Amino acid sequence: MKHISFQGERGAYSEAAARVFFNTEIQTIPLPTFAEILENTILDKTEYSILPVENSLEGSVGESYDLLYSTSLNAIGEIYHKIEHCLIGNGTLKEIDTVYSHPQALGQCRDFIEKHGMKTVPTYDTAGSVKIIKELNKKNIACIASKDASEIYSMPVISEHIANNSNNYTRFLILSKNTKEETGKDKTSVIFSIKHEPGSLHRIIEKFHNYNVNLTKIESRPTKTNTWEYNFYVDFEGHAKNSRIVEMLEKIKSETLFMKILGSYPSVKLN
Repeated sequence: MKHISFQGERGAYSEAAARVFFNTEIQTIPLPTFAEILENTILDKTEYSILPVENSLEGSVGESYDLLYSTSLNAIGEIYHKIEHCLIGNGTLKEIDTVYSHPQALGQCRDFIEKHGMKTVPTYDTAGSVKIIKELNKKNIACIASKDASEIYSMPVISEHIANNSNNYTRFLILSKNTKEETGKDKTSVIFSIKHEPGSLHRIIEKFHNYNVNLTKIESRPTKTNTWEYNFYVDFEGHAKNSRIVEMLEKIKSETLFMKILGSYPSVKLN
């Protein structure tokens, strides 16, 4: 049986995404932080970790991208998981004045929260917020989490479909010590930093154009070591072991101060 580390409590969206990705019987291991789930896999306590990296409404998960920079694990898969938020609690909608949840979930439901004049309390996890409000047992306090989480903790759903936009998906990466072989429909994720001179980023982007490689994402993040210096996180179509991609990456590397291949994996499209 496969063992997968995820951040949060039972009923978290990460756990649900892991079950969909592997589509077989798995054992999921809940842990408090993103750093701990990766460490669990590095120490061979689990074979895989699942890490949320971006949301279609709220954008990138900064902490995840910072951890990808330092981890020794490889990205071997991705999944886009539909997020369906519910308001969960013991009171009625009119009684609720305070709502608990993970900051990403609070942001994704900002319109609903503001419409009903609720105060927000950020927590470490959506499913974890269900545990918290169950223990508090107050009719004026609710949380935002999945319907699965409400069932796991036997808490009533007050309102469903409360996100700002029903087109709410989170992209997760699956990480492992293993690598994935080329399938012909792959995506590769890399990180690099560039020289501080005019045209340096342009020269790198030009390499993708010259090799007719499609960029699917590019984003910058502070290096955390030098002020106003950035690492670039890039996803593109193709596999890092493909001869054409190998050649392109060698030319890109010569234009960078640092480059790391996070991994290549089968590309997934949203329906």
